[in-house]
Amino acid sequence: MSLALAGTTTLGLVALTGPAFAHVTVDPPTAPGGGDSTLAFQVPTEEDNASTTKVQVFFPADHPFGAVQVKPLPGWTYKVAEKHLKKPITTDDGQFSSAVSEITWTATSKKSAIQPGQFEEFDVSLGPLPDSGSLVFKALQTYSNGDIVRWIDPTVSGQPEPAHPAPTVTITPAGGETSGGSAAGSSGSSGSGGSSGSTRADWALGLSVVALFLAAGGVVLGATRKRS
Repeated sequence: MSLALAGTTTLGLVALTGPAFAHVTVDPPTAPGGGDSTLAFQVPTEEDNASTTKVQVFFPADHPFGAVQVKPLPGWTYKVAEKHLKKPITTDDGQFSSAVSEITWTATSKKSAIQPGQFEEFDVSLGPLPDSGSLVFKALQTYSNGDIVRWIDPTVSGQPEPAHPAPTVTITPAGGETSGGSAAGSSGSSGSGGSSGSTRADWALGLSVVALFLAAGGVVLGATRKRS
């Protein structure tokens, strides 16, 4: 009975933490303002009978980026779309009359698509970031069966998290610490089923500790029952 209780409790923890972990997110979730940053868009496949074949990330219109560098990902192609700016922007890299509006990644084969139970990271380097506020990157995730999941819902402070929140980076004062990774010149590891970011590591470690604790409890209860 004790082992069954331990198993039920562990499964309950997985069920509680799984949905939030399955969202399309961006790492790091915070970055210091004013500088450049490398962002990793993390895309998991949630469906059991389909794989992710295309990912579209839309850049915020309220803070245009004139130049964005994309890290090549084996098995995927990418296309960068731009829009014309009514007012050119000036950065350390020069003046830009257009800004990146969208990046689309497409799997080149069924093998390279993100399989069920796996995730992939899509890295970009951009800047300069705004001095404050937040950056919202709406995203569309296309599955091999034609389903499209729209990660576009805004997250409002003090309200429950929406079902499909848009990946968001919160800007902190320059010189502040980031959460989930360094701000500039840092990128997550690539590869389906890989691991990066302290959030996933903490989650896995916590779950392992709980499982060990419950297993130890089952042994103690079993020994007690034998003596009685």
